[in-house]
Amino acid sequence: KDATVWRKPSEEFSGYLYKAQGVVEDVTNRIVDHIRPGPYRLDWDSLMTTMDIMETFEENCCVMRYTTAGQLWNIIAPREFVDFSYTTNYEDGLLTCGISLDYGEVRPNFVRGFNHPCGWFCVPLKDYPSHSLLTGYIQTELRGMLPQSAVDTAMSSTLANFYSDLKKALKT
Repeated sequence: KDATVWRKPSEEFSGYLYKAQGVVEDVTNRIVDHIRPGPYRLDWDSLMTTMDIMETFEENCCVMRYTTAGQLWNIIAPREFVDFSYTTNYEDGLLTCGISLDYGEVRPNFVRGFNHPCGWFCVPLKDYPSHSLLTGYIQTELRGMLPQSAVDTAMSSTLANFYSDLKKALKT
């Protein structure tokens, strides 16, 4: 009820491009402040367990390392990602995008995942300016020995939960 999730084969790698879309009751700036790397994300995103800004290039541009919790009763072990992230104004809304980097050593007990080009677009609804349309394009290569069916299940439920968790966080 919070979001719709689609998938199609990725042109970047042998997995899938996931598109998640839903209406969020808040303004674009506040929504993107909760999504981009920074102080809010760890407070509400139940999948993310750590996040460190490793390098900052300018106010909205950084390299971050973050870890995710295991999923599907730990069939999918915890993952670590190192991403370049950039947030900017885009048309009437905001865009926050990223891509993984080969950067630093992998920490013990994690599998290093890789995010191919991905991003979140957030634009106000014309008829309801206090609501925004949030659309995400995600291409995550979890790596490791995983059946595609487990990845599909984890990705679709994770993206749907992302919206409900974000909506709860914005109400506080």
